[in-house]
Amino acid sequence: MDNGATMHLAVLLFPGTIDPSPGREFSRLAGLVQKAEAAGLDMVLLADSAPASGGGAANSPMPFEATTLLAALATVTSRIGLVAAASTIAHQPYNLARRFASLDIISHGRSGWNATMAQAPRETANFSRPEGFSPDDFRRRSEEYIGIVQGLWQGWDADALLFDQSGGRFHDPGKMHLLDHKGEFFSVRGPLNIARSPQDTPVLVLSGLSVSDLDIAARTADVILLDDGPIDGAKARYEELKRRVATCGREPNAVRLLTNISLVADGTAKPTIADSMEKGFRAKSCDGFNIQMPAQLSALEDLVDLVLPEMRRRGLFRESYRGATLRSHLGLTGGGDQ
Repeated sequence: MDNGATMHLAVLLFPGTIDPSPGREFSRLAGLVQKAEAAGLDMVLLADSAPASGGGAANSPMPFEATTLLAALATVTSRIGLVAAASTIAHQPYNLARRFASLDIISHGRSGWNATMAQAPRETANFSRPEGFSPDDFRRRSEEYIGIVQGLWQGWDADALLFDQSGGRFHDPGKMHLLDHKGEFFSVRGPLNIARSPQDTPVLVLSGLSVSDLDIAARTADVILLDDGPIDGAKARYEELKRRVATCGREPNAVRLLTNISLVADGTAKPTIADSMEKGFRAKSCDGFNIQMPAQLSALEDLVDLVLPEMRRRGLFRESYRGATLRSHLGLTGGGDQ
């Protein structure tokens, strides 16, 4: 496991912010992700949203469903982690678990699921629940949902599938684990009809957390995304979350805490950006940053060409990838090249 000596960096992309035309937008996104990979960033997060009637931001053009986009980007990259947002409202847990397990095989262990604990306004109206959920029901449902997905991902031991055609044995029954879940909101038998993930399980990224969600995150998440704030408060929050992780019986470093920051397309801001990130990281207020990219194409170029060399000069960011899976980039235990 990584010793935390260098920060972790991710970028969040919003497809369709410049050109909602799918053909041109995919080429642009592929180029951006390839540039991020060449720079050695840990992962790219792909935003998503469910269209809703009535106008407003919910109807903003989103030319691609995020998991479909992840599959396409996996074919034009080889190292960078690819994390897609996928709603717990829009998908059944079995199908979502199977989809991300498939994506992890396609990407050779580089996939992740970004689940949010915040209920999107009006989203439920498109999925047979126009009245939505109460905050407490949504929280309990989300926790149950995440538990099912992670349980399904762990349904096969690493060497359970035999593919023995001559002997007629597809798997070793002793290494298959039925989930057999019957809960408040879902009933799922399992297991998945797909092999175990190349990195043991896809990476779970949690965002949109309230104070009531912190214990859920401490028990389940691999990466937690947190909003930016004053360093003193962020440091106390970091220490509290790591304490909660340990209380759940996990190693504190089993979870990476990344602070969300915005980047403007302005190369002259290089020293300010680097100073701010260094100050937050060295104060142990986070394990790294999730950089939300603006619409300007030059913003990623500024990050890659101006900010990252400065971060490397200060010994804050690694020179190259240490492995091939997303878990290896993040210094998390798992399969593949761990």
